[in-house]
Amino acid sequence: MLKKRKLGRAGLEVSELGLGCMSMSFAYGPTGEEKDAIATVHRALDIGVTFFDTAEVYGPYRNEELLGRALKGRFKDIVIATKFGFRIVDGKMSGLDSSEKNIRKVVDESLHRLGTDHIDLLYQHRVDPTVPIEDVVGVMADLIRAGKVRYLGLSEASARTIRRANAVHPISALQSEHSLWERGLEAEIIPTLRELGIGLVPFSPLGRGFLTGNMKRPEELDATDMRRNQPRLQAEHFDANFQAVQVVSAVAQRLNAAPGQVALAWVLQKGEDFVPIPGTKRVKYLEENVGAANVTLSTADMALLDEALKPGTIAGPRYAPENMVMVDRT
Repeated sequence: MLKKRKLGRAGLEVSELGLGCMSMSFAYGPTGEEKDAIATVHRALDIGVTFFDTAEVYGPYRNEELLGRALKGRFKDIVIATKFGFRIVDGKMSGLDSSEKNIRKVVDESLHRLGTDHIDLLYQHRVDPTVPIEDVVGVMADLIRAGKVRYLGLSEASARTIRRANAVHPISALQSEHSLWERGLEAEIIPTLRELGIGLVPFSPLGRGFLTGNMKRPEELDATDMRRNQPRLQAEHFDANFQAVQVVSAVAQRLNAAPGQVALAWVLQKGEDFVPIPGTKRVKYLEENVGAANVTLSTADMALLDEALKPGTIAGPRYAPENMVMVDRT
């Protein structure tokens, strides 16, 4: 069974690995049969996963509805995280919206879709530059007082924004991309989190699948898979990045582990305040990911991986410019 870790100083406790549920309904090509996704959620519960991540925009809406069906009658001792922050028009994302009216609307609708009376961890999905973060967190804190939310989080926020938010109400977790593939948090944001006692929930800890060593070239992916258009997977970057990932595979072979397990073990061993949420819709990969908790990397292994995939090694930006503009780094 998985061990527990604490996120933040307010008392939020979760399994050391969570389950990112986005791909069950959104973004990474055909979603498959709902029964398979629900079986994955149920298997996660059986093997000790207590932390499930979703958002209203995943689908939109479908992922929260699916998770609500999968967890019906099994909410005891689990933590559900969801997010607000996008404007959704005709079933598509249409900019950011962290207005008070939208926050309250989204929370009520998320509660209904999930089939629960409270959200354990509520994130602002992306920082809205038109609404002061103090106002946003003020509304979120009011939802705690109303009993609709238990703990607060931010996603892809800068160190400055995190400090301003935490001054209004304790922030338990920052969710941001962090892995051997993406280490942009190390210089400023992770030290800020540790100073303030805020946990980190790394999403895409497997580099959107690249760190497993089984990544297809973008032209081979389904037309609905958002990774087709991600810069790091394009022809001019793919081969260079694959060479870097070969180091992960070599360590995995020596340890009789899967490359993805080594990548997750690296994140887990970076600190007890890190709780990665690898996403999958299949039981097979869920079990493989959870097995990372049993992989121990030596000091030499950690140093080798740190150096081989140090910041600046991976070719290409994280996102295309139109998506990167929504990542708060000011």
